[in-house]
Order: sequence, then C-alpha cells, then structure tokens
Amino acid sequence: MMMAIETDDVMLRLTIPNFKTDWIISNAQIFKTAKSGVNTNVFYDFADTIKMHNKSLASLLHLSPRTISNYHHNKQALEPLQGEHLLKLIALYEKGIEVFGTIDEFNYWLNKPFWNASEKPVEWLITPGGVDLVIQELDRLGYGYPA
Repeated sequence: MMMAIETDDVMLRLTIPNFKTDWIISNAQIFKTAKSGVNTNVFYDFADTIKMHNKSLASLLHLSPRTISNYHHNKQALEPLQGEHLLKLIALYEKGIEVFGTIDEFNYWLNKPFWNASEKPVEWLITPGGVDLVIQELDRLGYGYPA
C-alpha cells in the first residue's frame, strides 16, 4: 500500500508498512513538508497501518477525531504543527520497525515502562520533542545500549 503526502510543489510517497521515508533527510525537510501541508489521508493511512485507533492518534496530535474528520471532508491539510508531529511519528515508526522488526513488536515496546521509570514511551509521543527523545532511545537500542 502506498501513502502520499501532497504539498504545493511535490508529492512524497511513503511505502506502507515498511515506511520508506527516504524523503525524510532531516528535521528541516520534515518542517518544510509540514509547512506545505500534510493531507489528512496520511493521518488515516498511518493510523490503519500502525493499528492505532483514529481517536488515539488524534489525541497524540492534540486534535479531536471530529476535527480530523472536518479537515478531511473539507479537503483541508493539517496545520503545520500537527503535520510536523505526524511526520515525526511516521519517522519514529520507521525507526521502530528497523529496530524491532514488526509494528506489533514496536507497539509492544512503546507500551511498556522504560528508563527504570513508570512512564511508557508512548506517553512521550504527545509532543514532537518527546518523539525526538524516543527516536534517540531507539538509536541507543540499535547500537546495543540497554533501554
């Protein structure tokens, strides 16, 4: 299944479920894409792919499912802040699949406590900065450091 992000000047494609995101070269590219507008189809395709209820994913983006539905119905792109957050979540899942092998294994890891704390990685995903911290933890795991 192919997922497309439409911007004014380019259409970027993400392959699902492997999340080939070669276009995510840097945070600057994520910013540029988010600023151009992220189509709500990306939201729905991503939620289906990662087996997350639309309500839960919308909550991570600090939106209601109704707001997403309205944007979709009106063919309105996500606001840049929510678009950037969504794109960072997609990059996170790409990294998670790289480290854990499957979406199910990665989802399992996201929902168990880490860093010798009661917090779960999924609880950090409510901000783009939190997503960055979880990506850093995945990088550490990828290099063989314990979580």
